[in-house]
Amino acid sequence: MNIHKVKGDVVFMEIKRLTLQTDKLHTLKYFYTQVLGFSLYEDHHDRFQIIAGTGIIEFTDKDVTGKPYYHFALNIPSNQFREAKEWLKGKLTLLVEDGKDEADFSFWPAHSCYFEDPAGNIVELVARYKENPINEKAFSVNNILNISEIGLVVKDAKRVGEHLAAIGILESEGGPISHSSLNFMQENKNGVFILLTNTGRRWLFSDKKSEIFPLQIVLDKDNVLGVDEKLEFFIERIIE
Repeated sequence: MNIHKVKGDVVFMEIKRLTLQTDKLHTLKYFYTQVLGFSLYEDHHDRFQIIAGTGIIEFTDKDVTGKPYYHFALNIPSNQFREAKEWLKGKLTLLVEDGKDEADFSFWPAHSCYFEDPAGNIVELVARYKENPINEKAFSVNNILNISEIGLVVKDAKRVGEHLAAIGILESEGGPISHSSLNFMQENKNGVFILLTNTGRRWLFSDKKSEIFPLQIVLDKDNVLGVDEKLEFFIERIIE
């Protein structure tokens, strides 16, 4: 595990950019830009970036091995879950869990729906009723607010949780880190989470289990963390 001490202020928990690997780069670019309508931010031969509200999602096939997949979620306006769900259903088939194509997280409270993209990523749209603002415009991809969640799969969730805690990212309910379930890690109550977990946990609305693949998560105040090419966790401060 490579750890670089982070000095200065604690992070403000906002996911500015995700970098995810894929073996289906061109197929994903067509899917996200032409089927769902995301705007391209950058486009290169080995990667592309799309705008997801205040965040950027980058897919790359540079040095990719195997068939990586991830779980990530996008926040949508709190009053537009039904509209967003119908918008999605007009473009693809939603994933189903226990015969239902949506999740009611009454304890947050929030509603979510899920789909799988052509690379096997499990993607969630989530309306959080306490945190997310409303929007009166007809729902489109442009109504997405930000990156809400990213699954961070590691070899030792408890140890990684200790390093996240050192920069102010804590389990949302203040409990201990679990090796057997998802740990919702956040710095403040703004509906943005790192879902810390070990391998082998089934992702909701999917038959896929959590596996470790390289990824990079850039947070506000220029902190970057993730999993490197050797599948080891890292955290560091970007210095310009």
